[in-house]
Amino acid sequence: MKKIELPTIDFQAETVILANGEFPQSEIALSILDKAQYLVCCDGATNQLLNNHSRLPDAIVGDCDSVSKENFERFFDIIHRVPDQDTNDLTKAVNFCRSQGRTHITFLGATGKREDHTLANISLLARYLDIQEANFRMITDYGVFDAVSQDSEFESFVGQQVSLFNMSGTTISSSNLKYPLENHTLNHLWEGTLNESLADSFRLLLNGKYVVFREFR
Repeated sequence: MKKIELPTIDFQAETVILANGEFPQSEIALSILDKAQYLVCCDGATNQLLNNHSRLPDAIVGDCDSVSKENFERFFDIIHRVPDQDTNDLTKAVNFCRSQGRTHITFLGATGKREDHTLANISLLARYLDIQEANFRMITDYGVFDAVSQDSEFESFVGQQVSLFNMSGTTISSSNLKYPLENHTLNHLWEGTLNESLADSFRLLLNGKYVVFREFR
């Protein structure tokens, strides 16, 4: 059974991709940004990073339609322009990281601002499950999103708010959740939201792909 820990301020990500949503504000998110071994900015996220933080990017990836002219010139040597319009900047950044052999990737700044971008970015977590030997997670100011396609045990705490989103699954069962599931099918996105952990971990037995949100303390 796969075990999935909660991120803490001590977590050091191998690779962080900073998207151009709301810039991180929480202690955990900012700590992950500070400690990242390698930082990739999605295009216009470069502007936000330099306006809000002292950290500099290691690479900038995207179609370069939103990075400022000043930053484009300043960081020209680390810009990787991908004009392809069939993928968004987040996927362009993921593909770049994979080409560098980077497979453990944490997303920051991928939510907020336009709601359609937020939904698209969260849904991509399920798509990335198809990438072999890779691990992706999305950190927000409020919690963490993880995508799973196998039976998993999640680190938790009593009272933690938990939401489950069916991306392509059939049935799901749970243990240690306030509203238990037993071979249940979540037919709508809202059906698995606002559950609650009863212990320091909970388990999900599932078929298919699900995205799981756990709030921070």
